[in-house]
Amino acid sequence: MSEKLSKLSPNQYPLISVITPSFNQAEFLERTILSVFNQDYPNLEYMVIDGGSTDGSVEIIKKYESRLAYWVSESDRGQTEAINKGLRRATGEWVAWQNSDDVYYPGVFFDLARAAVNHPEADLIIGNMMLIDSLDHKLRYMQYVTPSYGALLAEGMVLTNQAAFWRRRVHEEIGWLNESLHYDFDYEWFLRLTETHRGFHVNKMWGGLRLHEKTKTHNTTDGFQKERVQILNGRTFPQWKIRLFQLRRLFLMLLQGEFGYIFRGLLRRASRKERYIHY
Repeated sequence: MSEKLSKLSPNQYPLISVITPSFNQAEFLERTILSVFNQDYPNLEYMVIDGGSTDGSVEIIKKYESRLAYWVSESDRGQTEAINKGLRRATGEWVAWQNSDDVYYPGVFFDLARAAVNHPEADLIIGNMMLIDSLDHKLRYMQYVTPSYGALLAEGMVLTNQAAFWRRRVHEEIGWLNESLHYDFDYEWFLRLTETHRGFHVNKMWGGLRLHEKTKTHNTTDGFQKERVQILNGRTFPQWKIRLFQLRRLFLMLLQGEFGYIFRGLLRRASRKERYIHY
C-alpha cells in the first residue's frame, strides 16, 4: 500500500459508487453482488437497478438490501437507462458499473484508491480483465495499457467496464451514457471520456467478463455492428495510423515486462492465419 493511502482513516478512503444493472440474471447475480461486498472496502456505495426481473433476482437482491445504498426493480428501457439511473443517484468520487453476470476480483477497490491518490491527474483508471465461463473458470487473460482516445478509435475496445472506474464529476462535463444505444453504448461512452480526460492503467487483474449463451454479445452481433458504424461515422483511421497505435500498445506492454503475454498473442494470431491458408 502506498504511503499516502496507508495514512488514511477508513472514512478518508475515496467513496466508490458501483451500479449493477440487472434483468433476469439470477443464475449469476449473487456472485456479482458478493464480488462487490467481499472487497471489504470501507467507503462503498452499491446500487442494484433491476429491470423488473421475474426469475428470482429480486429475492437475491432483498437478501442483501441492508447493505445496499439503493435498489429498485421496475421496468425500464434497457441496460443503458438502468446504468444512468444509478449514476444519477451516485454520490461517490469514483463511479463504475458492473454487469449482473460479471465480477470484480479481490482487492480492486483498494487498488483503485491507491492509484487515485498517487495519480490525481487521472479521471479514468482501468485494470486488466479475465474472460470467464458460467462456472467462473478462467478462459483468457486480457492485458491492457493506458487507454487513449486514439487507441479506442484505432483498435476498438481496449478497455472494459468490468475493470474501469472514472470520476463522477466527469458526468457534469460530458453527460451520461447514450440511451439511444443498446449494444455498443460502453464503447461510445469510453470514446467520449478519453477524448477529453486522461486515463491511467493499473497492471493487475480487476474484472471478470462472463461468456455464456444469454449475453448480448453472444446473441446480437448485428446490433453491435450497426451501432459501431453509427458511432464511428466520420471518425475512422487509415490503416497506417492503426498500425501506429498497435505499435504503441506493444511498446507499452514491453515496458510492463509482459513478454509472455505478447508471445502468446503472436502465436494466436499465427494460428488464426493458418486456418485461412488453402493448400
